[in-house]
Amino acid sequence: MSLPAFAALLERLVFTPGRNAKLALLRHWFATQPDPDRGVGLAALTGELALTTAKPALVRDLVAARTDPVLLALSHDYVGDFAETVALIWPEREGVNAPPPGLAEVVEAMEVTPKSELPALIAGWLDTLDANGRFALIKLVTGGLRVGVSARLAKTALAEWAGQEVNAIEEVWHGLEMPYRSLFAWLEGHGPRPDPKDAPVFRPLMLAHPLEEADIATLDPAAWRAEWKWDGIRVQLSATPGGRKLWSRGAEDISTSFPEIIEAMDFRAVLDGELLVMRGSAEGKIVAPFAELQQRLNRKLVTAKMMAQYPAAVRLYDILFDGEEDLRALPFDARRARLEAWFARLRPQRMDISELIPFQAMSELAEIRAGAREAAIEGLMIKRADSPYVAGRAKGLWWKWKRAPLTVDAVLMYAQRGHGKRSSYYSDYTFGLWRDDGAGGQELVPIGKAYSGYTDEELLWLDRWIRNNTTQRFGPVREVAKALVLEVEFDAAQRSTRHKSGVALRFPRIARIRRDKPAEEADRLETLERMIVGVEQN
Repeated sequence: MSLPAFAALLERLVFTPGRNAKLALLRHWFATQPDPDRGVGLAALTGELALTTAKPALVRDLVAARTDPVLLALSHDYVGDFAETVALIWPEREGVNAPPPGLAEVVEAMEVTPKSELPALIAGWLDTLDANGRFALIKLVTGGLRVGVSARLAKTALAEWAGQEVNAIEEVWHGLEMPYRSLFAWLEGHGPRPDPKDAPVFRPLMLAHPLEEADIATLDPAAWRAEWKWDGIRVQLSATPGGRKLWSRGAEDISTSFPEIIEAMDFRAVLDGELLVMRGSAEGKIVAPFAELQQRLNRKLVTAKMMAQYPAAVRLYDILFDGEEDLRALPFDARRARLEAWFARLRPQRMDISELIPFQAMSELAEIRAGAREAAIEGLMIKRADSPYVAGRAKGLWWKWKRAPLTVDAVLMYAQRGHGKRSSYYSDYTFGLWRDDGAGGQELVPIGKAYSGYTDEELLWLDRWIRNNTTQRFGPVREVAKALVLEVEFDAAQRSTRHKSGVALRFPRIARIRRDKPAEEADRLETLERMIVGVEQN
């Protein structure tokens, strides 16, 4: 498959908003493209392709050498996305008639070409491609592929094309290597199912649906079990003869960030739990705020000092495998009994079991949930006693009953263009609250950034307002008049030395546009700081 074919797929995916339509495009592509290129494309779509030799600065230098710098800057400001800007502004050269490269050819050449020869190699490819091909090439080699397709969606399309369950693909995925020849051979019926053997692969997690008021009345307390929903990150611990892995909910290998957890996995099992920072003895452990866990996330190098300052632990929810025995088909109560027996037998370090919460009525559980925020807990999980462990979000088996969100009225300060289909709109918003400036006046200080929560109609209105109220430009970012109030909803507030305000929000989103409210009546920083007090006192 040539790169232009992949570029055509990316373009259609970007401008195709519907999930079913994206799936149809991907199914057709898997069915019509040859190996090994389709495997390379699959790796790119699922985020498994990592070409580290070409940095964005390399492409920036290439285009700067061929175009007027002022025109390049103005074009980038207008377009927003740098790869798209380069694809459109790259000057075509007469007499170039070399065939465009294939996907596998690009990957192989990027891996073997000396660093000093990469600029000429990439420039030569850019000369042979049209604008769509150039866009795809730049995204491919710099790792910035964003076309509205998640890894799960790509795997779902692959499963639908082959008539398999997507979870069957997930079960073998992390035992495979690009370009996935054995995977495609199995899916096309001329090879065996890839066997991960004893590799510590990721098993798809069981997820919960949000509990709505209408659902509460249908629940018989005797048939359900409740436990706290802890405010960390969901993880899966997989320990087999082939190794040990700590997986995030999104199947990202985070083992190197938490070596003390890997060291404690001296067993053979697959477990489901919550990664937290915990302090204290086994008899009295205290869960630290999520902000402390964030200090450990996404770090390739973790020092002994950092592990001591932010001690990681796992609060276990479930057991999927005990040794070689697959327990997922057992009902929750039976798995819980197996988990408790397993834990009593092994007593692994840095782990404990999430306690079940006894209750006789849903009204009693509602009162318990009301105290979740004061206890620095995210909410409740409610699980049907006879539920098997099934991958994905099967409605009616598990419910999540999160604490009510917090809100503040903030003032829009800056806006930036989004990515993919939103690259033409100002869809990323930075907002702030008022505080005393120390000279008798008031100033706005930023508290967060959000790019979700609004409707398509609200996005169009906001984009138009931002363009009409811009006061300064900083590349792709616009500063706007401090005149528009946004009601911002968020899950928690925490101290942060990285923000001028000293406060950061967790999962902020736009609840509504407060056109009715003057900017001077927006909330003050002290209001947000008071929302942190309850967490810090626990």
